[in-house]
Amino acid sequence: MTPEHDPVPWPRLPIDAWADTIETLHLWTQIVGKIRLTYTPWINHSWSVPLYVSTRGLRTSTIPYGADLVELEFDLPESQLGIHTTAGRSRSVDLGPGSVAHFYAEVLDAMDAVGMPVTINPLPSEIPDAVRFDEDTASRTYDASHAMLFWRALIQADRVMTRFRAGFKGKASPVHFFWGSFDLATTRFSGRTAPPHPGGIPNFPDDVAREAYSHEVTSVGFWPGNRHSPEPIFYSYAYPTPDGFRDAAIDPATALWLDDLGEFALPYSKVVAADDPDGTLLSFFESTHAAAADLAEWDRAQLECDHPEGPDWWNNRPHTG
Repeated sequence: MTPEHDPVPWPRLPIDAWADTIETLHLWTQIVGKIRLTYTPWINHSWSVPLYVSTRGLRTSTIPYGADLVELEFDLPESQLGIHTTAGRSRSVDLGPGSVAHFYAEVLDAMDAVGMPVTINPLPSEIPDAVRFDEDTASRTYDASHAMLFWRALIQADRVMTRFRAGFKGKASPVHFFWGSFDLATTRFSGRTAPPHPGGIPNFPDDVAREAYSHEVTSVGFWPGNRHSPEPIFYSYAYPTPDGFRDAAIDPATALWLDDLGEFALPYSKVVAADDPDGTLLSFFESTHAAAADLAEWDRAQLECDHPEGPDWWNNRPHTG
């Protein structure tokens, strides 16, 4: 099965209908993400943990296992989780309605079948009152068309976020998908240390939170919403939050300050409705970062790059042969 071409690059999302599928995907990505977490050497700020947007959905990248490598990918057009190893073994797990416990068992069985048995922590991360994967036997909904729309939105967000990331020559994270919080994000660092993070995130170790926020950052991302807060948003925050950030002038003016989260949010629907969705989103990312970095007195001249060093340098550089 191949996906139909969508003539509208930024898809409109069925936010009134897709909460069940989003919840199912969230838990499935946690199972796969925990395999990557458990078997990949730790990289600072949890960079060894996330998934990545791929040409088929979401993938782990290669995971070391003994002398070999394994990669897992949610192939959303085919409604399968593919598992491939450098030893030449492959298995797939169907994506469809059913329990999380069944999917969990199928993934572990598939890893056994490729000669790479795994053991992971079965408690979901960053979810209040979470149920262990092996005990979550309730029937779950999975609508493949909703999953495809989610992936199409991730593709567009990934494109713009990659260009935004290219405007920074200081330390910056990849554009990556955190399965715990279920969002696509990229983070910029000032290079200075930050006050210890207070922790308190549900089912998320405080020492991991402190390591993730050991240095000053600005971070932007895309979150698809959930059952309790169904509006998909793009967000931007700084840690620590500089004084005056909430009152900064942000472009576009439709961006909102969320007091409970301490961040700016731009509804996905506002981006889709804009005459220039890419430009609108890039302006949001750039204006929120600039406001936070100026208020926190980052050395922006040393950390940021534009012409001739910026995202178009390769194509615009003088060619000498």
